[in-house]
Amino acid sequence: MARLELLFSHGRRHFSAPKLPFLGFLRFFSSDSSTVIKPVSYSVKPQESSSSDAPSQTPAPQRESDSSSALPEATVPDSSSEQPIPRPWTRADARFVKDAPRISPVSYPTKVAPLPEDRTSEATEGGDDALKREAREIESNARVKSYFTVQAEEVIPFPTLIKQEKRPQKLPMDLGEAIREMKASTTTKKRNFLETVEAHVNLGVDPRRGDQMVRGALTLPHGSGKTVRVAVFAEGAAAEEAKAAGADIVGGDELIEEIKIGGGKINFDKCIATPMFMPRLSKIARILGPRGLMPNPKLGSVTSNVSIAVKEAKSGRIDFKIDKTAIVHVGLGKVNFSDEALRENIGAFVNALLLAKPVGLKKTSKYAGYVKNFTLSSTMGPGFPVSIQSLSVAADNYVKLQVK
Repeated sequence: MARLELLFSHGRRHFSAPKLPFLGFLRFFSSDSSTVIKPVSYSVKPQESSSSDAPSQTPAPQRESDSSSALPEATVPDSSSEQPIPRPWTRADARFVKDAPRISPVSYPTKVAPLPEDRTSEATEGGDDALKREAREIESNARVKSYFTVQAEEVIPFPTLIKQEKRPQKLPMDLGEAIREMKASTTTKKRNFLETVEAHVNLGVDPRRGDQMVRGALTLPHGSGKTVRVAVFAEGAAAEEAKAAGADIVGGDELIEEIKIGGGKINFDKCIATPMFMPRLSKIARILGPRGLMPNPKLGSVTSNVSIAVKEAKSGRIDFKIDKTAIVHVGLGKVNFSDEALRENIGAFVNALLLAKPVGLKKTSKYAGYVKNFTLSSTMGPGFPVSIQSLSVAADNYVKLQVK
């Protein structure tokens, strides 16, 4: 019985029910009938004035504590009462209880800055006067500045297209006058070298067509003014003739090997070969071809009469060929030549140009549709256009001289 009584005493500590009806029945069987359990009553805690601290009117849950500690219940009824009197929850109670009901946070009214329209008329009288006074000061300062300082408005022009200034085209002139103008332009600026007289002819042919290719060679009557170094590929008697005619370099297979091993180093300006050496020159064709030195039968550089070819090359034989833009560029002498010598050289070139006219170019006249324009200039000087009539006269005079 002592153990059962100890069990019930622990149960009384952990259960906070106001009155257990079966405890009296158990005390009847207890060995110590003199022990009487008296109910304990606590004063009711006054309710707080703030309604926000009491979110709900639910009874507080029971907490485990000793008999000496205070219970979390709002009230403990006496022996005469049957039901406990609930009280509102407090924040202190909710802080120590698990799964407590949610307490809404305290909210405060938001503060809004006063706007101009919210101000009263009495409060805005002084501010409006200050604003008006400041506006009058700004206007007066602006009037003073505009009176003493004259500011011109920036005029932005309307965007227009700027026309490109075209250089005035020079009118074609007589050949004699063009030669004199060219020489005069060379005397105004001193050069460190003797300039060459160049002719640039624009032809009315299509260089993309094989039947309209223009190329040729001629010997200038007064030479080109350049020192020409001539190389001859020949053996035996032809080699001896070339040396007697004044060839600078004469050789055979040894000369071909020297050019091939030398890596393209060439010390001559013209190349002449006999027909028997043409198959052997295929070894160095990639070296001579890009430089325009490969012998060609059409240009007279492949011949058995070596002595005449060497003399013509030394006396001023030149080659000409049309480029991709249908223009022929050629040098016809030096600026220190006389006017008559330059005229004869130009006449010889125009005659050779007419002889190289393509057969497929069907025109009624010799020059119409073939020679578009002819320009004469020095190496670093301006160009002077020459009339076709004066060129025709110079070519005819050269033919007459050759007939005589």
